[in-house]
Amino acid sequence: MEVLDLRPLLAPLVSFACAALVVVARKNVFWRRFWSLCAAVLKLVVVLSMLPGTLAGAVYHTPVITLSPGVSIAFRADAYGLFFALVTSTLWVVTTIYAIGYMERAEQRARFFGFFAVCVSTTVGIAFAENLLTLLIFFELLTVATYPLVVHAETPEALRAGRIYLTYTMAGGAFVLAGSLMTLSAAGTLSFAHAGILGLDAGRATLAVIFMALVIGFGVKAAIMPLHGWLPIAMVAPTPVSALLHAVAVVKAGVFGITRVIYNVFGADLLGELGFASYLGALAACTILVASVMALRQDQLKRRLAYSTISQLAVAVLAASLLTPLAALAAVVHLANQAFAKITMFFGTGAVREMTGKTHASQLAGIGRQMPYTMGAFTVAALSFVGLPLFAGFKTKWYLSLGALHADAWWFLVVMLLSSLLNAAYWFPIIHRAYYGQRVAQPERSGRRQGAGLDVDRDAAGATAASAGGKREAPLVLLVPTLICAAYVILLGTTAAVPGMPTSIALIAVYETFGLAGPVR
Repeated sequence: MEVLDLRPLLAPLVSFACAALVVVARKNVFWRRFWSLCAAVLKLVVVLSMLPGTLAGAVYHTPVITLSPGVSIAFRADAYGLFFALVTSTLWVVTTIYAIGYMERAEQRARFFGFFAVCVSTTVGIAFAENLLTLLIFFELLTVATYPLVVHAETPEALRAGRIYLTYTMAGGAFVLAGSLMTLSAAGTLSFAHAGILGLDAGRATLAVIFMALVIGFGVKAAIMPLHGWLPIAMVAPTPVSALLHAVAVVKAGVFGITRVIYNVFGADLLGELGFASYLGALAACTILVASVMALRQDQLKRRLAYSTISQLAVAVLAASLLTPLAALAAVVHLANQAFAKITMFFGTGAVREMTGKTHASQLAGIGRQMPYTMGAFTVAALSFVGLPLFAGFKTKWYLSLGALHADAWWFLVVMLLSSLLNAAYWFPIIHRAYYGQRVAQPERSGRRQGAGLDVDRDAAGATAASAGGKREAPLVLLVPTLICAAYVILLGTTAAVPGMPTSIALIAVYETFGLAGPVR
């Protein structure tokens, strides 16, 4: 049921307005924080207001301008788009609170929070894009808005990371543009309102080129190997930016784009007949395993998190490529499951660095006794990625395994098992060291605190507590968002059947995509 409504357009406009107000506030700390928090809450309210209608089968539509037949700028909040927007909007609230505390002493905070808001706005625009053109516009705006955040520290290392990031992502945008133009030529439309707009009459060779162009274009931001090179390098950015890149915006936009290509541009039936998805699935499986092995070799925590993200995102791509309803459900719910678990880890890593100056896994002996709540949240996220029951990650692997069995792709189960073992191999040693490792006495020296990529002296009380090995948790402004996200990881793992929870929205998205009227199989 299509409903004409302004809310799919209003949701991204809220963040654009926030960015303008933050710039106007400039050095006025109160108003900068006020507008950032108000906009985050207002956006979440706007998105949530569409939830009852979506659960009842409504699809909200907002036309803006028609450029030519089949080409328009328009917004459409179907179940899948609302799911993605709801995850993004929820995480924006907690990330804004965390960033206010983390960036307290940083330079250029007005610039940071302004572009931070624009990034979230473009991500919601991607979620509610009605067609490939609208998605491409916001996809490229996301690249432009993220660049100042990546280079925020303005160090040579940060500037180099920014150049590499732009090179990768702008090239990806060019591939999406080329694929969109070919899609328009072959189908006469770019709309996502159908479960596939292309047909065999376009020719197998043409369809192959379109598929490759769009998957490469979106695959850059999704960090599918070998298109992943920008992501570990971008870890020079402040922790809230890293969380934004990994859990809220950039990489999720890439995976969202790939799933739109699979289910809305081509359609599961056409891709199944062509066989292209099997190649994408094989590439995703290789990415899962290779990135996990590379994560094992990283001692620097944020780089280990980066390679873990590359592996985890490929799980969603692998699920989507199976073309079965249960696997599609796994692909959709994984956007939320991975997001909340990964942002919990980034928040925890940032808090540890704030309080102790430690940035490497080998330095974390005893940190679980010093910061029990922070490391408790980190442990919850790690257990989720391993795929233990009662945690969000288990739901992804359960649905994906069932989908693989229905697709007679048993070897995907082997990939999932190896992925779980590798996740255990690079997360469990950190947890064991944090709780049971013995701290090695170090020469007393001033701790370091990171803010916006710049190290500044930590306060004397913190240095004293750290050297003494006593408890000194992160301040509430950092700890509370971390614990909230960890709680979501458990909530997502235990409330899959509850109406209104993310899994119920994901089920509606699968019903819409496959035209189902009964249980997902």
